[in-house]
Amino acid sequence: MSETHISDIASHSGQDITIKGWLYNIRSSGKLMFPEIRDGSGIIQGVVSKKDVDERVWNDFQRLTQESSIIVRGKVREHPKRPGVFELDVADVDIIQIAEPYPITPKEHGIEFLMEHRHLWLRSQRSYAILKVRAEVVRAIHDYLDSNGFVLMETPILTPAACEGTTTLFEVDYFDEKAFLTQSGQLYNEATAAAFGRVYTFGPAFRAEKSKTRRHLTEFWMVEPEIAYMDLDGLMTLSENFLSYIVQRVIEKRAVELESLGRDITKLESVKPPFPRITYDEAAKMLDEGHKKGELENAFEYGSDFGSPDETYVSSQFDRPVMVHRYPAQVKAFYMEPDPEDATKALGVDVLAPEGNGEIIGGGQRMVSHDLLVQRIHEHNLPMDAFEWYVDLRKYGTYPHSGFGMGVERCVRWICGIEHIRETVPFPRMLHSIRP
Repeated sequence: MSETHISDIASHSGQDITIKGWLYNIRSSGKLMFPEIRDGSGIIQGVVSKKDVDERVWNDFQRLTQESSIIVRGKVREHPKRPGVFELDVADVDIIQIAEPYPITPKEHGIEFLMEHRHLWLRSQRSYAILKVRAEVVRAIHDYLDSNGFVLMETPILTPAACEGTTTLFEVDYFDEKAFLTQSGQLYNEATAAAFGRVYTFGPAFRAEKSKTRRHLTEFWMVEPEIAYMDLDGLMTLSENFLSYIVQRVIEKRAVELESLGRDITKLESVKPPFPRITYDEAAKMLDEGHKKGELENAFEYGSDFGSPDETYVSSQFDRPVMVHRYPAQVKAFYMEPDPEDATKALGVDVLAPEGNGEIIGGGQRMVSHDLLVQRIHEHNLPMDAFEWYVDLRKYGTYPHSGFGMGVERCVRWICGIEHIRETVPFPRMLHSIRP
């Protein structure tokens, strides 16, 4: 009997096969037992007939517990009433281990309990579906960028300075000096873009934000493309094409997983270019009108950055992602290029996902002027010695360039239509949560 993965079962109809996996569930009906077996690639229902198997096999199945590890042999057949669904007529079983009583049962469990047992909760169908979608998102990211002339560049995880603000840094000892876990690979990407033109980095980022919202993790994965000689309009076009490719790829490849999550795919099918583009001023007016109508509890203070309720409200007005650009320079990072038509505005953009999900992409044009960059570093009270190499880029062939960062977990949360970001990564790191 050939060893087979459940995901390939359709090509083995009528054949005797071997499956190595775990008992997901089991039910019995008189002289029949129906074990559900999973192997990491899928789940298949087995049929154990008392009259067709040895007494040992029958007795072995009777003593199996949930998540016991087993090797099962039998013949594949298509379900007589459900075309495309296959079952396994079980002939034999080898028990590798009978699992101890499994703490996660079919009954309802609180989220705190499930997170404490995340190492086991990963085996649930819900977690399985979400993380399969995540894997598809990651694969689509690489495929899109690799096929559009981008070169993957690894950037440091240990850095000497902040990129996104000094209040959210994780500090670590680095021999005789201090270092920080990276908030972003962007600054290093600007150096590699000057060498390769189109680059991207893809890796973990860390933000010590004391936030308990459903959108925040302290450790997350981010993809960051950086493009030489691209302006803000070009970046917005890249963003919408990139995001649309990812969403449509997941619809095509992970429809089964989305269905198991109860996701309304019709809400994703409209995620195609062009995306609506509005200025910060237009978005602020929208928020002001929403407050006047009683749709927003708190009034928006013009000139401030958007909070989660603001992003939720603006994004909920559209059936696809909306791009908000030209924020006040004072609320954006020091390296943002000012708008030549209004220096109080930065040439930045945030892409807000629909259905109230908020920001999933943030980016913009980078500052070209050496002198202005030095001025901004001083204005933000940043240590010049940590940025000397970055300022150097403006001395030796400075050039217009743009880039963005997209958080993988936020993207997965939106595509899957789930409430909290903690389910979008195998082992989430949040405020007061570092185990397992």
